Amino acid sequence: MRAALNADDRALLLRLMRLPTAGPLETGRDGPAPRLWEAQRDYARAAERLGFRVVRHAAARPADLERPGVPEAVRVAAAADPGFLEAQPSLVLRLGPDDVPRARTLMFNVHLDTVAGNPPVTFDGEVFRGRGAIDAKGPAVALLAGVRAALGGRPELGRHHAVLVQAVAGEEGGAMGALGTRPLVELGYTGRLNVFCEPTSGRFSTRSTASMTARVSVRGDDAIDDRPHTGHNASVLLGFLAQRMGRALDGHARDGAVCVAGLHTGTLHNRVYGSGDLLLNLAYGDAATGRSLEGAVTEAFESALAEFTAEFSATALFARTARDARRTTRLDWPKRGLPVLDDHDPWGRALLRGAGVPAWPAEEPAFTCDAIWAADLPDACTVVLGPGDLAADGAHGDAESARLSDLDGFAATVARLLAVFTEHTHGGS
Repeated sequence: MRAALNADDRALLLRLMRLPTAGPLETGRDGPAPRLWEAQRDYARAAERLGFRVVRHAAARPADLERPGVPEAVRVAAAADPGFLEAQPSLVLRLGPDDVPRARTLMFNVHLDTVAGNPPVTFDGEVFRGRGAIDAKGPAVALLAGVRAALGGRPELGRHHAVLVQAVAGEEGGAMGALGTRPLVELGYTGRLNVFCEPTSGRFSTRSTASMTARVSVRGDDAIDDRPHTGHNASVLLGFLAQRMGRALDGHARDGAVCVAGLHTGTLHNRVYGSGDLLLNLAYGDAATGRSLEGAVTEAFESALAEFTAEFSATALFARTARDARRTTRLDWPKRGLPVLDDHDPWGRALLRGAGVPAWPAEEPAFTCDAIWAADLPDACTVVLGPGDLAADGAHGDAESARLSDLDGFAATVARLLAVFTEHTHGGS
């Protein structure tokens, strides 16, 4: 069976790439509305030619955002914009009868939303360039090419075995799958094997990290440059905390990713800003590491705050800031409590190796994606697998690209995986 993108597939990918599908968390409330409905309908029409049918095409419900673990940014954006959810639907396609059990169902998850930006969309016969080329519209189209090839050699596929495709919104922009993948998984649109299509250089990973965001905020009084000592200097306070907390957390970088991120107070040169925020982003690969990092951040914050008070209480410019630091400064968590994927299902690993798919090296760090929501599903295996490389192929940047050879290779992988899956689940086990 030959698996490769044909002329229709290439045209579909170029159409999808030209449709702006960055969500409002990426573009802002006043940015252009994402054309996700249109992109998903185009994708569904292509899938229907293979025998898929649409079983769900809808946005998440407001109640889905009231769950624990939903990032604060998602809740705030939805509260401010009545059209926030409606502009970001997710699509579920099914190949095969409804009564095919999950034990004989394979699910693929692809995201059709992108990061913001609109670089030119081109294809020179070898390389697709533009937003979504590798993350993840290219893999989404290659997936359909792989299914088409598998159908040519496996007539039982689509009759005794089912394929689900989740084509979701809300993967980018910090939404963390809360309005796309998570509701679909909780509605039961999963399989015995669940494949999240992200760039892994064709290797399957059974791990996906999660991340949490800590925010240190100062809410004090401003002052003018002629009398700077009368206000609370959030710039000096947050700068001090950023350095001390960063140094204290450095030792935890071996356990999880620690990023001392944005610090903002203001932009004018003739004002003391009394308010501001410092953000830290922390990724972790298991729940114990997440709890450890959370405790370490809290400890580092308390220690740095006490140190600032001691060091600056006798200064001329910052005595008031030091005296009131405990009252004006707080630590909170806009995002935390997310699960991680760490799948140890031996059946799934053997199946993937039997399909000729190499494993992600244990020494390479995992990354965060929507696969976290399919962690710990009973009697199921969840992996991350896709073509290309996030860094080498410029994902999230204006140089984003996907080589046709990589997309064809992923289509071939999908076809082999479906063939082996039908063989190994013939009896429903």
